[in-house]
Amino acid sequence: MTLETTCDDYLGGRLKILQPRAGYRAGIDPVLLASSIPAKPGETVLDLGCGVGVAGLCLARRVPELQLTGLERQPAYAALAKENGAANALPFEVIEGDLADMPGTLKERQFHHVFANPPYFDRAASTAATDLGREGAVGEDTPLAEWVAAAAKRTRPKGTTTFIQRADRLPELLSHAARHLGSLKLLPLIPRPGRPARLVLLRGKRGGRAAFRLHDGWCLHNGQAHVNDCENYTSATACILRDGGEMPFPD
Repeated sequence: MTLETTCDDYLGGRLKILQPRAGYRAGIDPVLLASSIPAKPGETVLDLGCGVGVAGLCLARRVPELQLTGLERQPAYAALAKENGAANALPFEVIEGDLADMPGTLKERQFHHVFANPPYFDRAASTAATDLGREGAVGEDTPLAEWVAAAAKRTRPKGTTTFIQRADRLPELLSHAARHLGSLKLLPLIPRPGRPARLVLLRGKRGGRAAFRLHDGWCLHNGQAHVNDCENYTSATACILRDGGEMPFPD
């Protein structure tokens, strides 16, 4: 059975991404994650659970000459990630496999930067999606602890490991990250002024020794409420979503 796909624009059309018409479809979360990675030209980066490649390819579009690798366990999504890399003329090594049983091609490698958008929902406390592709992306069957441990192991000394996750899972994420990473920094993503954060970005360093830092939240939208049908992203967020801009963690 052929997977029905759509071709969608990201970064204001700078990326053309094929993804399934039904099931999990990437929104802005992987774009925001990519914008936060402090990669430099020529460095190595690993996207754990890369899906169709949105986060990694957004990063590669912003930072030239990256050595980009992605790990994806769902064969159809891994195939689309490879196709998306080629279609956008961005070198992208996609490895099909499960981080819970790390492929041998990755076990002995370490990267300057590792990042992941782990499934948001703990299925011990939520209901599974009916679409298998979507469930594989958003429903957790590999514990968050294993995501953190796997990411940290693949990070070279002094390299960075970054996660985007739901704010309500922050206590668990912080607990696991503190066992493997140092110099932890937390950046809440706030939907609108005065609203609680729904998502967070957490970055750590392999072997880092600096104290934990909690930064002011990054506000995604202007105003207290959505008005009419117009987009109302803040100018800084619009720069990320349309132009591939960077979201630097404050110093």
